[in-house]
Amino acid sequence: MQTGSPMIERFEGIEACVFDAYGTLFDVHSAVARCRDDFGLEVEASQVMSDVWRAKQLSYSWLRSLMGRRHYVPFWQVTGDALDFALETAFPSGPPTGLRQALMDSYRTLDTYPEVIGVLQALKDGGMKTAILSNGSPEMLRSVCDSTGCTPLLDAVLSVDELGVFKPDPSVYQLAVDRLGVTKPAAISFQSSNAWDAAAAAAFGFQVAWCNRFAQVRERLPGVPDRELTSLDSLPSIVGVT
Repeated sequence: MQTGSPMIERFEGIEACVFDAYGTLFDVHSAVARCRDDFGLEVEASQVMSDVWRAKQLSYSWLRSLMGRRHYVPFWQVTGDALDFALETAFPSGPPTGLRQALMDSYRTLDTYPEVIGVLQALKDGGMKTAILSNGSPEMLRSVCDSTGCTPLLDAVLSVDELGVFKPDPSVYQLAVDRLGVTKPAAISFQSSNAWDAAAAAAFGFQVAWCNRFAQVRERLPGVPDRELTSLDSLPSIVGVT
């Protein structure tokens, strides 16, 4: 895999660029960062809490999927359950009054990463179809896309909610193929900062750019991303939009 550089080999035959939402377009840690000063949270402790929140959010989605579709709940509930775990871990005697609500409210309007709007605009201007494919529930995704200005730059916002199962179930990736009307999975360039998601999408058959924002070690899983980037800046060139 290559890291982002001026000389990046292009993907071939791309008809649509599909993005994971949380951690890829939207900064999941911005919710805690916004509330830090208002609630007097220490920087290091608040980052640990945010990390626990994110880790539990993901693990609860995987575990619910493994437990069967009757245990599926919208990602908003998963996010709240994960936050409750993180808050009890950080504040055994109880969190500051109002912190939970403030964090959940903030999650609806997370920040984008700095390059996101420019990249989406470049893809749109170049005639490329764009979409989100996310575990997020529809109302969560609608809120964050509207608040960040992403909505007019996306042709579709696809949620696992209609399937009742979370990533990395293959039916989730098939949803993008079906809804975007592409000729085959390899006609989709899929971008995720989550290494497990990038691996699963590659195993499914997408051409995958792993946006490794945090210098993670690669996963030992089926499916190898085609490119490894440090941001999405170079994506228009990779998919042939100049």
